[in-house]
Amino acid sequence: MEVEIIKAKGAGEDTSTGRKIDRLRVAAYCRVSTDDEDQIKSYNSMIKYYTDLIQKNEEWEFVGIYADKAITGTSVRSREDFQRLIEDCMDGKIDMIITKSIPRFARNTLDTLRYVRLLREKNVAIYFEVEKINTLVDGEFLMTILSSVAQQEVENTSAYVKKGLKMKMKRGELVGFSRCFGYDRDKETGELKIVEAEAETVRHIFDRYLQGAGGTVIARELNEEGILTYNNCKWTCSTILNIIKNEKYMGDMLQGKTYTVDPISKRRLQNNGEEDKFYVEGHHEAIISREVFEKAQELRISRNLKRAKVSTESNRVIIRRQYAFSCILQCYFCGSNLSRRTWHSSSKYSKVIWQCVKSAKKGKRFCPESKAIPEMVIEKAFVESYKILCENNQDILEDLLDKIEVILKDEKIEKEVKQIEGRIKRTKTKRNKLADGYLDGIIPKDVYEKKEEILKSALLKDCNELQYLKKELDGKDTLSDRINNFRNTLKNNQILEEFDRYVFESIIKKVIIGGIDKDGNKDPYMITFIYKTGLEHEIEDAKKKCDQVRNEKEKNADVHSFGENETDSVHSLSGNDTYREYGVATKGQYLKILEFKRFVKHFSFKKISETYSQKELLEEITVVVALDVVERDTRNPSFINESKSSDR
Repeated sequence: MEVEIIKAKGAGEDTSTGRKIDRLRVAAYCRVSTDDEDQIKSYNSMIKYYTDLIQKNEEWEFVGIYADKAITGTSVRSREDFQRLIEDCMDGKIDMIITKSIPRFARNTLDTLRYVRLLREKNVAIYFEVEKINTLVDGEFLMTILSSVAQQEVENTSAYVKKGLKMKMKRGELVGFSRCFGYDRDKETGELKIVEAEAETVRHIFDRYLQGAGGTVIARELNEEGILTYNNCKWTCSTILNIIKNEKYMGDMLQGKTYTVDPISKRRLQNNGEEDKFYVEGHHEAIISREVFEKAQELRISRNLKRAKVSTESNRVIIRRQYAFSCILQCYFCGSNLSRRTWHSSSKYSKVIWQCVKSAKKGKRFCPESKAIPEMVIEKAFVESYKILCENNQDILEDLLDKIEVILKDEKIEKEVKQIEGRIKRTKTKRNKLADGYLDGIIPKDVYEKKEEILKSALLKDCNELQYLKKELDGKDTLSDRINNFRNTLKNNQILEEFDRYVFESIIKKVIIGGIDKDGNKDPYMITFIYKTGLEHEIEDAKKKCDQVRNEKEKNADVHSFGENETDSVHSLSGNDTYREYGVATKGQYLKILEFKRFVKHFSFKKISETYSQKELLEEITVVVALDVVERDTRNPSFINESKSSDR
């Protein structure tokens, strides 16, 4: 029996495509992991070396050099040229890849084997010069061992680097600073320096937050003013809150907020106690004061706390609020709450107003009937309502105070505090047992992580609730003293002359802003006070009070009156203001005009598009007022001469 031997196609033919190979199409791959001077020199040398090596070989056809600079080899995802190399191989453009060593190709064993096997299916060889391994000829055993060694080297290097970084943090040195709005890093000294233009925005954010505005409102205001983040992006609620939480703005620095799980995946997680953190007080120049920052944190935490449930029987009284009118004012037209804002906060014309939240956040079209109402108007309206109530409803007020005192004597809050303290103790015990089980190998890692997350969330929730209830307990005595003082005020028949927050909070349940007047017209300035006894009292002339407040503001703003003067003249007011009077003859009429200028700083808004207006700071306001119109014969020479002489 004869056996015919069919010769292999050998290296001269591509078995996958049947293409006759005269010359191998060869490409080289180079990589350096950092951009320091020595590695860049090595990088340039490798490119030149492989270019000459391939071009000088007559059996090879030079395809090109694929090179990645200052990129780690632990992952192939971020290496653009490596990905381009693999794509060209899969498209049949390359027959062989030359690279210096396995670590230059990949420091991840899994990636090395995966791409070696992938290219082998396409009959593409990888030649590692240092190890002298050709993947189409040699087996995977040696390559796997050497690749594992390279990966272990990466892990050891990562451990050394991490240890060095922690030592720097321990010494208070700044490590791994990423750009922070309001700060930049000095290239020479390495210290943080304030970017003043951005710092002003940071101060404005903290001011608005303490005034009661939320992250969404502040972000919308900044976007409307055309202010962008340091990377020219629009503001969002999360961006605002990240600034509020960042300790850097009061001059401190916390390092170690995140940590790397492993050097291969490079996955970073929030550090919730898994590794050490390093806190440095007074590390750099502060943008805002420590007092302002701490107040902002208190407000932020209070907003995040679980809101207390208030039953219809009023078993719990919410005492602590940022402002007297917080969570009490309600828009009549849409039912939304009103938020506190400050207009012209940086000028002498500053005015605190309360505005419908829906109108402020979404736009005026969502609640067109609502108007911003000055805080002073609400306060004056309450004083008036209080006077009327004291005169006619003494018995009602006494009954109201008795009910509040009964609420304060209720021991429900004390019971809840004890219950929550018990839950916190039990949760801590469960976490300790869970950790012991995991360390002893009884509980699998995935089960441990899942249960730990649930227990940690429950513990945080209970701690926040406990903090809230304890503050509520601390405020009960204070409220009792306030009620006693209020009762004494009633007994002495004293009239409330100005707004008193304590009195307001003791007797008012809700305030409705807006309503319908007696003629059936919508009145955005109508104020309805709903007392805790159920009594409702409307203040119908709140619009007049709003106008009175506005007039008082104008009087205080150095507004001057001008006397009549038939001759044209220019006058100086307070060193900065000018005015003149002149006459203009029209057909059959003589018009006397007063023109004056106010040199004050003010903002002007120019509409650029449907969604954007340009804000501009101006110094001069020109006001023209028609003083008098006289029905006379304007052809009279005296009028013509007067007009010509006075009009300039």
